[in-house]
Amino acid sequence: MLDIFKKWYTRYLFEEESVLLLVLLVLAVVLLMTIGDILAPVLAAIVLAYLAQGLAGQLQNLGLPQWLGVAVSYFVFVGIFFGFSFALLPLVWRQMLSLVSEMPHMLEQAQQFLGVLPERYPHIFSEEQVGELVTIAQSEFAGVGQTVVKRSLASIPGILTVMVYLILIPLLVFFFLKDRQKILDWLGGFLPADRPLLRRIWSEMNQQFANYSRGKVLEVLIVGGVTYFAFIFMGVNYAALLSLLVGLSVIVPYIGATLVTLPVAMVGFFQWGLNTEFYYLVGVYLFIQILDGNVLVPFLFSEAVNLHPVAIILAVLFFGGIWGVWGVFFAIPLATLIKAVISAWPTEEPIAPDAG
Repeated sequence: MLDIFKKWYTRYLFEEESVLLLVLLVLAVVLLMTIGDILAPVLAAIVLAYLAQGLAGQLQNLGLPQWLGVAVSYFVFVGIFFGFSFALLPLVWRQMLSLVSEMPHMLEQAQQFLGVLPERYPHIFSEEQVGELVTIAQSEFAGVGQTVVKRSLASIPGILTVMVYLILIPLLVFFFLKDRQKILDWLGGFLPADRPLLRRIWSEMNQQFANYSRGKVLEVLIVGGVTYFAFIFMGVNYAALLSLLVGLSVIVPYIGATLVTLPVAMVGFFQWGLNTEFYYLVGVYLFIQILDGNVLVPFLFSEAVNLHPVAIILAVLFFGGIWGVWGVFFAIPLATLIKAVISAWPTEEPIAPDAG
């Protein structure tokens, strides 16, 4: 056993940089698993600074001075950030409370719909099965309502945390934009001066994270915005809440769109029943998903490394499990990073024994 470990160590950790890279990876995973929630505002600010830096770079390419490009991109970010915080989120919250208040009426409609199934399809549904389904639905709806009420009453301490985030995140974004190079130089001072492996991996990781963050946020905004205007045009109830869910669903490939289909279909069913408007709603929703997957994603992520769907799902499950929402958001770039590290990791090939 000791000989096997020695051969593995000699092959994969024969360089100082390999050992350092392994230590950094283990340290990063431990930090995310232990204090990832505490670092949430810092990580959010880093993502938002990536987005603002992309706009600042575009403005500099157009001829603006660096300080002016940073200032313009920062003020654009502040406007969007506080507009989202004080305009969209309260609207979504009000619609969610309205949806909860409508749940008893929805349950009554569902009970009426299910009541006719044993008569129409007696060979598939029995009255006992429908009765059990209605009982389960009643308990689930009651549980959802109680949860929302409890969270509303317990949200006062959380409001203070949100207020701190509303102040802290814009400040962090400002300093990340203003002193970006100084921060990178300071962090680089803790690493060896000669680090070609780390430089190569950092360059690829930085490019992947920047492209993915900007592309994913644009995808969320475009899909959510198009869905909102389409639902408003069709007169769908809770359009802001549903469009926010549809927009956020693109963060999790394959899984997100599947999960959000249910609330969209349920709202349409309880509003219109199984008639023309309901089928129009489902058709528009599926059309938006098809455009997102076949037009928007290839356009925004044309430079992304191709990953197998199984690898994407495993990455979402793993990083989401150890890092929550941020792990889900960065599952694809983190999986790409692991692939890049494996590809770039130096190995010393074993010397074949002399056959002569």
